[in-house]
Amino acid sequence: MAGTKTNDFQDMLPMMANKLGGDGLIRELCNGFRLLMDRERGVITFESLKKNSALLGLQNLRDDELMSMLREGDLNGDGHLDQMEFCVLMFRLSPELMEESEDLLEIALQHEFKANSAR
Repeated sequence: MAGTKTNDFQDMLPMMANKLGGDGLIRELCNGFRLLMDRERGVITFESLKKNSALLGLQNLRDDELMSMLREGDLNGDGHLDQMEFCVLMFRLSPELMEESEDLLEIALQHEFKANSAR
């Protein structure tokens, strides 16, 4: 279809996690947070997200899309994202990482259940 906008989102977090390991991935997420944050406030605001999003290739997002991202990640309802909210949002937006973490959680719970049953 001519003129149809397509979302060509490619989830790079699983590849980054495999290459960098858990600590390296968190370090890179923190670097991404610092790129997007308001330097004076130390949080990501709508204004800082709009201003700095081009650094991450998100310059074509509309204001309502940026606001939606901000609202989705704002777990405490204060109107901005702190570093933890940003990292949680990035994991939530990565279907493959969410699936992997659910699998790991299930394995850990089964292991814990077996350990407690043996006592």
